[in-house]
Amino acid sequence: MTQSIRRLAGQDVPAIGLGLMGMSEFYGAHDDGESLATLHAAFELGVRHLDTADTYGAGHNEQLLGRFVAELKPAQRAELLIATKFGINRPPGSHAGPQGRRIAASSPPRGSKEAWDGPALPYERHIDNSPAYIRAACEDSLKRLGVEQLGLYYVHRRDPARPIEAVMDSLVALKAEGKIAAIGLSEVSAQTLRRAHAVHPVAALQSEYSLWERAAEQEMLPTCAALGVAFVAYSPLGRALLSATMPATQDLAPDDFRRMLPRFNGAAGAHNRALVARLAELAAAWGMPPSQLALAWILNKHPHVLVIPGTRRQTHLGSNWSAGQIALNAVQVAALDALFAAGAVAGERYTEGGWVGIESVRS
Repeated sequence: MTQSIRRLAGQDVPAIGLGLMGMSEFYGAHDDGESLATLHAAFELGVRHLDTADTYGAGHNEQLLGRFVAELKPAQRAELLIATKFGINRPPGSHAGPQGRRIAASSPPRGSKEAWDGPALPYERHIDNSPAYIRAACEDSLKRLGVEQLGLYYVHRRDPARPIEAVMDSLVALKAEGKIAAIGLSEVSAQTLRRAHAVHPVAALQSEYSLWERAAEQEMLPTCAALGVAFVAYSPLGRALLSATMPATQDLAPDDFRRMLPRFNGAAGAHNRALVARLAELAAAWGMPPSQLALAWILNKHPHVLVIPGTRRQTHLGSNWSAGQIALNAVQVAALDALFAAGAVAGERYTEGGWVGIESVRS
């Protein structure tokens, strides 16, 4: 069976891409040599859609991808669709994510600036969609990646105080100059997507989506389908929990940000692991790993959705890739829909700090 193909940013690419975030931070220690080997192995498999962002590792992730791109032959580089993002501005030396104790006594409103006092370095970020910042961020990404054009450039998080039409105008200007090939949005509302798309076609909308997180089904997936916008699902394996192989939360690395996420802790965490155990039983009965089943469920349900599971090591690459070749029947899809029906997963997907800049439906 052939790999599922999707249209993204003017290119036909396999539905299975690769998210690079964990190669720089958020999930414990990382090794550049191992990451580069994983990128080469992914390319050999056929992966062509690589997703990064300027904020991952404060530029490190783009630099790492730039090293990989430089090791390819020109013809190979031309096959890649590199997607990166702007909008999350972190001061130098800031911590990877909202871990530790919040400095403010009360929860700041979504969209505000935040600071966290963690065990080592502080976490601080704010959302910047100003024209000057967009242009400077684009130029910096081009340099770090070592490319002349960004295949897909996302608004990583939106500043609600700045009209999306103005943000799109800045991106359209960069596209006219040939610095970006296509425009994407991340974690915005359906209304924002429609407004942006009225200014200039939006190539892709990126949001979290999986068996574990189905809020996008309410508005965003139908809206994308109606507008002809590709939907890129990040964390399609529920930040590895759906693989049924993730260690207990307390056994994760001290700087692994999943330690702070509500869905991985306490009664909610125990409840969700029980759901995953039932997923593993179904997967075993159907002759595949749980991770393959979770990815195949997404691709079988939605012809306009691509997935970007992240992995730092080569171990899971082949299994993830094979998910793009699996055809599920209606009974299997319905069984998974029922197991992970609305309300089945306990806890919110982010801490309060993680919701900054997110407009999509909260769950």
